[in-house]
Amino acid sequence: MTDKTLPDLPRIWLPYTQMKNAAPPLVAQRTEGTTIFLEDGRALVDGIASWWTACHGYNHPHIRARMTDQLGVMPHVMLGGLVHEPVQALSDRLVALLPGDLDHCFYTDSGSVAVEVAMKMAIQYWINRGVTGRTKLLSFRDGYHGDTLATMSVCDPEEGMHSLFAGVFPEQVIADLPRDEASLASLDTLLSGKRDQIAAIIVEPLVQGAGGMIFHPPEVLSRLRALADKHNVLLILDEIFTGFGRTGTMFACEQASIVPDIITLSKALTGGTIALAATVARRHVFEAFLSDSPGAALMHGPTFMANALACTAACASLELFEREPRLDQIAALSAMLETGLEPCRALPGVRDVRVLGAIGVVELEAIEDLSRLKAALVDQGVWIRPYRNIVYLTPAFTITPGALVRLMHAIYEVLRDGAFRKPV
Repeated sequence: MTDKTLPDLPRIWLPYTQMKNAAPPLVAQRTEGTTIFLEDGRALVDGIASWWTACHGYNHPHIRARMTDQLGVMPHVMLGGLVHEPVQALSDRLVALLPGDLDHCFYTDSGSVAVEVAMKMAIQYWINRGVTGRTKLLSFRDGYHGDTLATMSVCDPEEGMHSLFAGVFPEQVIADLPRDEASLASLDTLLSGKRDQIAAIIVEPLVQGAGGMIFHPPEVLSRLRALADKHNVLLILDEIFTGFGRTGTMFACEQASIVPDIITLSKALTGGTIALAATVARRHVFEAFLSDSPGAALMHGPTFMANALACTAACASLELFEREPRLDQIAALSAMLETGLEPCRALPGVRDVRVLGAIGVVELEAIEDLSRLKAALVDQGVWIRPYRNIVYLTPAFTITPGALVRLMHAIYEVLRDGAFRKPV
């Protein structure tokens, strides 16, 4: 392969990147386990599992074999009027894993769209029940739920990525998470005044991911479930990041022993191999769409929804959770992250170090030079993507202790050397 990175770069519009004078991206040639091999011969230990997706590591032979077999039989047929065994098998598996009566699965191709479907379900739930005016979602500061126009409306309105679009999308209700009695009372009052406008509460359980890897205890979820019940609004849990073991349990909501009315899943659903997302609703939500009126149906249907290839990959990924000790591995990872990242706390410029499940976070006072910090990490032989004011690890659950130590050592070294500061 010849290196055409520079002349071809303008043809590729990169995510979250100012393309004017953008530094050329690294060229990935292949992956194996938890390593990304570059075209220039370098190998990088991946510390973030490709945006938290590759939970079993790259190229897992079980997932690959299942997908290869399915590709030879039927990669895709439209789900409109047809169904197939992989989607039936996946739905059965998800329903068996999820708590309570979350037993109706609607499939899409990305996390943002899964959230859009959840928002649409929640609003139409009330319309179908003959209730008017409940068209808003209540979400929380520091929250993130996607980059599409509808999902941007339930993200933190001050968040830099989306503030440009203020006034473009519908105004939602934004509040503080009920972390203490004062914020709980404030949210209770807010819901009392706006309950006739609010269709649902939406929250990322335990971890507000893109907002800065901000943790909250399970009690916050219990409070939200109680408030949703008290004020007769639906509760949506966005488990796109937290689902499938990342917080130490299969789903984050298990730690609060609650059942949301709707849950969204993606990212690690297929083990990071192919795009797929699911919006799963409880029985009473689903039943609100059953009617003699065609207009009461959920009118949504992505072209490639629940394609057989992606559903097969998801089934294979869930089989790995059954046959391999993933939750035990996550517990061991968590302990290593606690010990290995703690020395960073004493470094100049570090504000906090925190760990939850297979998530390790070093929060800085500020990152003055993000490009310099990213380059310094690559020079250490690791692939870690700091953002905002944090350097974080969300590795594959199968990462070896040696590789994890290398990741943590790299973070310590670059922070100790001040690579996050502007050069003098």
